[in-house]
Formats: sequence, C-alpha cells, structure tokens
Amino acid sequence: MELATALKGQTVQNVIRTVGINPNHWYPVGWADRLKPGQIMPVMVWQQAIAVYRDQEGQLHALEDACPHRGVALHKGKVHGKHIACAYHGWEFNGDTGACAKIPYLPDEQKLPCANARSYPIQEKYNLLWVFPGDADQVEAHDIPSVPEYGDMGWLMVPVTAHFKAHFTICNENAMDVFHGFLHEELQGWFDPVLLDLKQTDDLVRAEYQVSYKGRLAKFLGLSDRADEVTTLPIAVQYRYPHFASALKGVSSLYLMRSPVGPTESRSFALFFFRVKLPQWLLNPIRPVLSDFIQRFLLQRFLRQDVEMMESEQQAYLRHPSRRYVEINPAILALQRLTVRQYEQFVQQSSHSSGQSQNQHAARSSIGASSTTEAVMSNAVETPSLEGLVQ
Repeated sequence: MELATALKGQTVQNVIRTVGINPNHWYPVGWADRLKPGQIMPVMVWQQAIAVYRDQEGQLHALEDACPHRGVALHKGKVHGKHIACAYHGWEFNGDTGACAKIPYLPDEQKLPCANARSYPIQEKYNLLWVFPGDADQVEAHDIPSVPEYGDMGWLMVPVTAHFKAHFTICNENAMDVFHGFLHEELQGWFDPVLLDLKQTDDLVRAEYQVSYKGRLAKFLGLSDRADEVTTLPIAVQYRYPHFASALKGVSSLYLMRSPVGPTESRSFALFFFRVKLPQWLLNPIRPVLSDFIQRFLLQRFLRQDVEMMESEQQAYLRHPSRRYVEINPAILALQRLTVRQYEQFVQQSSHSSGQSQNQHAARSSIGASSTTEAVMSNAVETPSLEGLVQ
C-alpha cells in the first residue's frame, strides 16, 4: 500500500514504548567467529536468557540459560562433547533437545529424571549467530534476511556492533528517520532530505528519500568526485520486521540486524558495504585495515551521536511515560503501526494456540500486552504541513 509523503503532525501515545517483540523471527545474538569450539556465550533476547555454545565438533547449540536442577546459569558450566555441563553439580544436557543426558553421581542403572532445558533453533549466517526465540514450529515460515553483497569482493564490508540503553522502537525509528542529518552536521553527514515515496505492507515499511552530500567524506566514500560539489542521491530505507536494510544504489548498503534485549536495552549487528575506488590488487591486502579504520574513525563517531540521542529519548519516557509527542514523518508513524501489529499478531496466535506453553510464556513475559494499533495512533491531531520539504 502506498502512503502519502506529506509531513504533518500526529500526537503519538507512548504506549509504543511498552510494546513487546514478535519472537517468531530470527534474531542475531553475536558474531560467529568469536565463538570457538568448546566455548559458551550467554545472550539475552527480550528477557529470555540463552546459553549459546559450540560443541567440540563445532556444531552450534542454544539452550535456556538455567539448569533445570537449581536454576544456575548454564553458561557458567563447561562443554562436554556435544553436551553442556552445569557448573554446580555437573548435570549434562543434550544441546539439541535440552534433555538431561547425565548426572555424574547417579548410578548407571537408575533412570535419569525428566529435567529438560528449553532448546532454541540456531544457525550461523553472514558470520552472525541467529536464534529463533519463539515457537520452533514457526521456523520454516521465516527466513534470515538476505545480504547479497556478502562475500562479493567488489564491496568493502565493515561490521559494527552497537549497544543502546533504549527500547528497540526508539532504535528502529532512528534508523528510519533520515531527517536527523542535522545531528551529524559536523561529521559532514547528509543534508536537505526529502521524502519521495512511502509504501507499507503487513510486515514491511519502505521509504525512499532524497539526500545531498558535500565535503571530503563524500569524496572518500565515492559520493562525489570533488569535495566542494554537492551530490544529490536517492536512498531507500526498508524495514522488514524485525530488521533494516538501506542503500545508496551503487555506492553503499547497510543491513541493520536488531536484537532487543529487554524493555530498555537493545543491541544491533550491522553490516556496511562500500564501493571503494581502488583496484582489487591494491584493495585486497589492505581490506582488513581499511575496514577497521572506517569502523573506528567514521561509523563509530556517527553511532555515538545517535546513541546519545536515543538514550536521552528513553530517559525522557521513563521520567514522563504519559507525556505525548508530535511526529511529522509518516514513515515513522507507519513503522510504529507495523511494530504494534506484529506484536499483536503474536499475542493473538499465542492465545489461540492451546498446548503451546512456550509461546504463552513468552507472551506473558512481553510487556504491553494490551497495546493496540489504535491506541498508538489514536487522538491524531493535524498541524500545518511543512511545505517545501517533500515532493
């Protein structure tokens, strides 16, 4: 569905800051190359503590990070073959099923108790570890986002990790909001943004903006041939729940994988791709160094500014949760509607699925179950549109 691009104000209820996630999707939890065989990585996906580990053969496993015996965190234990052993009493659990596989002090002839740790689907792709925290029966219906540039030597890849003390919707709105180039003015970011087109489906919001660049940074990134000339380009920003992709066609691409930790904490794993005007014979030897340089001295500077704003927004909400704010970017409003709708779909599916206790538990642990799309967008008021900012 195509939406109007005119900028006009709507008062948004802050119930959007209490909505939970739809866990029936793949979420990134860490970089795959940082987890070696025999190692355990504790992660958190929307208040679900999970112990991710590689067995001695390199296979991945993910179990609830709580021993069924006493509740001790399993990530404090050790990897024994394909099993994970609790640090407290040495109980071992099968990494695929979560079933208790061994108790060191239990006689061999005695039957093992029915003590299972919840297991989670997990896979490795694009050097990321992906966990499916929802209903395992839904796995086949959902794919990990496609990253066609990955492995293409014509692109320079720059991975970036970020941590935010903010609700995931605040982080998502920052990624969709191209109008905040003002924040990055000193870093020679973009300017004169215009919203050209906006589309929305049940699980997607796609906005096309027009932005301008100028300066040494624009020249370095191949956005212009000269530092003193202005280059205007279209940029597409797409949110397919629960992750982002954006692109300056032929110049750069960004894949932003969101990992909500809890109501006031989020993580993201980003893959940036840049076209660098260097021959392959020169680029390949310096690829790791150049990637690290761009990450440390360019992208992290932008990121620090964004983090400060997002965390400030979160703190403002915590101080005044009933205060309402005015939003004029229709792409943000569409994003909020989609986010609430996804959560409501999960809650409804959970309540209608008898016997699926895992989904019901996840629904109860998510906050804001009473949130509705109408509540988020109710009491809309119009303010004068900003003429000249959109086409």
